[in-house]
Amino acid sequence: MHSVLIIDDDRTARYGMRRALEESYKVFEAQSAEEARRIVATENPDLLLLDIEMPEENGLDFLRALKEGGDGRPVVMITAYGSERIAVEAMKSGAYDCLPKPFEVDELRMVVEKALEHADLAEENERLKSQLIVEGQFGSMIGASKPMRELFELAERVAQADVTVLIQGESGTGKELLAHEIHRRSNRAMKPFVALNCAALPEHLIESELFGHEKGAFTGATAQKRGKFELAHLGTLFLDEVGDMSLTTQAKLLRVLETRKVERLGATGSLDVDVRILSATNKDLLAEIARQNFREDLYFRLRVVLLRLPPLREHREDIPLLVQEFCRMLGEKHRRPGLAVSREAMERLMATEWRGNVRELKNALESAIVMSRNSVLGPEDFPPDSLRTLPGPPPDYGDSAGASLLAISDYREAKRQFEVAYVKAKLREHGGNITRTAAAIGIHRQSLQEKLRELGIQAEKE
Repeated sequence: MHSVLIIDDDRTARYGMRRALEESYKVFEAQSAEEARRIVATENPDLLLLDIEMPEENGLDFLRALKEGGDGRPVVMITAYGSERIAVEAMKSGAYDCLPKPFEVDELRMVVEKALEHADLAEENERLKSQLIVEGQFGSMIGASKPMRELFELAERVAQADVTVLIQGESGTGKELLAHEIHRRSNRAMKPFVALNCAALPEHLIESELFGHEKGAFTGATAQKRGKFELAHLGTLFLDEVGDMSLTTQAKLLRVLETRKVERLGATGSLDVDVRILSATNKDLLAEIARQNFREDLYFRLRVVLLRLPPLREHREDIPLLVQEFCRMLGEKHRRPGLAVSREAMERLMATEWRGNVRELKNALESAIVMSRNSVLGPEDFPPDSLRTLPGPPPDYGDSAGASLLAISDYREAKRQFEVAYVKAKLREHGGNITRTAAAIGIHRQSLQEKLRELGIQAEKE
């Protein structure tokens, strides 16, 4: 349950706000800034309702001191009627919102709910960023190699920017997964994510799917249909394999992007749409433009930011991480916990060309898991045509657990990844207890706490 601190020297005002909020939140009260500081330090409330007019230290000074100290929790200022100038000053000083007196109970509840929702999203974003930095993970996508980390960091920045993004990559690299995660981290995350595979439908159906149609617009149109643009209003529309769209449909798509209006087939009027476009292709669109198969003006509309997903052959050092995660995930799916891959099998996996990229690797592992009765998968467990070895001898990466580390060229990065894995494993062994873990690995408790902060690892509270 979230907690709220009401800071107001008026006892009656505090009572009214408490009664409005106590059914949904844990409520604390303070009648002065000094008392509020004590409660903030001891109870750590999630949100502050702060009155501006207070004796000794007013709410605006308290707010400034709070924000200058790096406090990120939301503060809603309670202002007197007609004090718009002070409200503007409060917002500039870091207040989440201002609520002028007198206010309705429902209005207070709504502001508190929105402020806490905003704080929860900010906290989740920080957690995701920490996960990205420490574990080399972006949602369900995994990669600790330099190309993947650079991609994840760029995608993290792009997600917040609400710009149009073109994702380019071979089949099986995870283009739709990346689009989903960009949407999930954007300010449209609470709105729809709608996807359309442009290569899966014939031309006459793509337009109906994108823009919708009215009843009787064409043979078979027995009822009105809302298009993908309408369904994605205020959210994100993902156009997969956009390079397969016909020139006629490209022209209509360009018009929608320019006007932000969509017209159903057979309609006489248009509808306003507010949609963020993410698109993906496995084609070289510049080459398609040269062949006059793709419109240049549409290309530049779609690629405000270009994200390139590298093929698996360009980040082979991520294969052991992917194999470990797929073994865990597919083991749970098929009720085969504790699966691993032998050293010989890992060497073969590392040396395979993987023309189908991550998707092909996952499918090969799933086939091996289903067909084998062994808890350790060997080369013989994989489909014969899946391990297509590249020319030359397979690289020697050591045992499968250390393969990803030995494949990393940068010593400091390999050392950091080893420390993350080692410390996490030892913490799990000792139930997250820092004191017992420090004693077991032979370092001081304070040194372990510093190492956790350095590596960005969150330990369970003791």
